[in-house]
Amino acid sequence: MTQSSKSAKTVFVVLLFLMVSLGWSQQGDTSYKRRVLEASEVDLLFSYYDQDGQNAAVTGGEGTEELTDATSSIVLRMPMNEDDVLTVDVGLSAYTSASSSNVNPLDGGLNATPFDASSGESRKDVLVYINPTYQHSSHDRNSIWSANAYFSSEYDYFSFGFGGSYTKLFNEKNTEITLSGNVYLDKWNSQYPIELRDGFFDDRITGNGAYNPIFSEFEDEKRNSYSLSLNFSQILSQKLQGALFMDVVSQNGLLSTPFQRVYFSDFEDFYIDDFQLADNVEQLPDSRFKIPVGGRLNYYLNDLVVLRSYYRFYWDDWGIRSHTASLEAPFKLTNRFTLYPSYRYYTQTAADYFYPKEQALSTYDFYTSDYDLSKYDAHQYGMGVQYKDIFTSARVLNFGLKTINLRFSQYDRSDGLNAFIVTLGTTFVGN
Repeated sequence: MTQSSKSAKTVFVVLLFLMVSLGWSQQGDTSYKRRVLEASEVDLLFSYYDQDGQNAAVTGGEGTEELTDATSSIVLRMPMNEDDVLTVDVGLSAYTSASSSNVNPLDGGLNATPFDASSGESRKDVLVYINPTYQHSSHDRNSIWSANAYFSSEYDYFSFGFGGSYTKLFNEKNTEITLSGNVYLDKWNSQYPIELRDGFFDDRITGNGAYNPIFSEFEDEKRNSYSLSLNFSQILSQKLQGALFMDVVSQNGLLSTPFQRVYFSDFEDFYIDDFQLADNVEQLPDSRFKIPVGGRLNYYLNDLVVLRSYYRFYWDDWGIRSHTASLEAPFKLTNRFTLYPSYRYYTQTAADYFYPKEQALSTYDFYTSDYDLSKYDAHQYGMGVQYKDIFTSARVLNFGLKTINLRFSQYDRSDGLNAFIVTLGTTFVGN
C-alpha cells in the first residue's frame, strides 16, 4: 500500500468517526418546532466503475484504456436549528489504470507496449475529498441561501473550491429561481512521460537518426475555474413540472494534461520495444469558455409511473458542440419497491485541436489526441431499484434505515470505449 493510500484511508476513517459522532449528538435535541430537516440523515454510498477501449490519450490516442475505480463516500446532513442545515460530504476514490501506468511503460521488466499495463506506481492513485455545505432557510421558507467549500487531493492534482447559492420561491412555492456560483483554484503536480524527463537515456531506442522531441515543461501549473448558474423551476400543473438551466463557465491556466503524449506526422518514429516514444505532450489553449443550457420536464403519468426527461445543449470556444438527452421512467412496484429504467444519448463534435495519432504537425500551436475531445456518439442504458422503509423499522445503532438504492448502467461509445458502473446507496435517519 502506498503512503498516499494509507493517508487517504486514515483521513477517511477519522472523518467518518467525527461525522457519525456529530450525528448522534443531534439526537439529544428536544426542540418541537418544525425544522427544515427534522433529524440527522446519513447517506452511505459506494460505486464501482470499469472501462475498456483502445484509444488511450496517455499513449497518443492508441493503446489500452482499461481502468477500474472504486469510490466510497459518506454524506451527513445535520439540522443545526429549525432553519439551518449543515451537510458534510466526504469520500475516497481509488483507481487502477492500465492507461496511466504507461506514463512510465519501462518499469515492468517485460516488453513495453501501449496495449498492456505497466507495473509502475503510476497505474494507481487515491483521491480524497471533503465538501461541506451550510444552508439557511428564511422563516417563511421562501428564501434559501447556502455556502460551500471543496477540497480534494491526489498524487498529481490538488483542488480547492468555494461557492454559494441563493434560491427564491414564488407563487405559493410553485415557482423557484436559483442563482449559484463556484470558484475552483487547482494546481497540478505535473508528471511527464518518462522519456521526456530530464536525464532520460535508454540504449534500446530504435529509429532513424537521433531521438529529439520538442518538449519543454509547463511553467505555470495552476488551473482556475469559475462558474455561474441560473436555474428556473415551475410547477405547470398537478401532473407536470418543468425546469430550465444555464451555466457560464470560464477556465484558465494549465488546461493540458501533462502526461498525455502526441505523435507528429512530420517526425520520425522512435521506439523502445513496441512502445513509441513521445514527440511532445498535448498542447491546449490556456483558456476555455463553456455554455451549457437545457431543461427538465417531469410528468406524473399515474400512481405507478413518472416520466422524467432531460435535454442539454453544450457549446465551448474549443469547437465542441454537444447534445444530451435522457429519459427515466420510475415504476412503482409496491409501497416499498420502485424500478428505475433509464436511457441517455450523447453526441458531440470534435474540438478544433483534436488529431488522431500522427496526423498533427509539429508546427501547429495546439494539438491533442485525447478521444474525449473527438467526435463521437454514446449510449447509456440503466436500471435501478429502490427499497423504501416507510417506518424506518430496520435500525443500525441509533439510525433507522430510510432507503436502499442499487443501480447499474452500461455505457457504449462509438470510438470503442465501453464501461459499466454499479452504485449502491443507503440513507439512515436519526431519532
